[in-house]
Amino acid sequence: MELKTVQTTSAPAAIGPYSQAIAVGGWLFISGQIGLDPVTGELVGPEFDRQTRRVLQNLGAILAAGGSGYDRVISVDVYLTAMERFTEFNTIYREFFSDHKPARAVVAVSSLPKNALVEIKCVAKCG
Repeated sequence: MELKTVQTTSAPAAIGPYSQAIAVGGWLFISGQIGLDPVTGELVGPEFDRQTRRVLQNLGAILAAGGSGYDRVISVDVYLTAMERFTEFNTIYREFFSDHKPARAVVAVSSLPKNALVEIKCVAKCG
C-alpha cells in the first residue's frame, strides 16, 4: 500500500514532526487541528467559537486536498479543554456536519498546543 502525504497551504502547516494528513488505501487520516490561521500560524483569537470554526475550516481544506469532504468523514475525535463548552461545540459542529453524522468521541483534556481550546482529528474516505 502506498502512503501519500497530503499537504495544503489552505490549512496551517504542521507545528511538529507530523503531516497534515496521510492518504492510504482509500482512507484519509487527518492529524489533530487547532484553531490556527493558515497564513499567520497563530491562533485566530481566544474565543472558543472562532477557534472551533477555524479548526473545522482547516479540516475542510485538508479534506478537499485529500480528495474528500465533510460528507465522507467516518470518525471524529474532539478534544476540549472545558467540557462545559460541549453544547456550544455541538451547535458549531452542526454547521459543518448538518445531515451527516460520523462516529465521534469528545474528550476533556487539561491543555492543548498553543493553549488552544479545541482540537479535532478525523478519518475519512478519499479518492
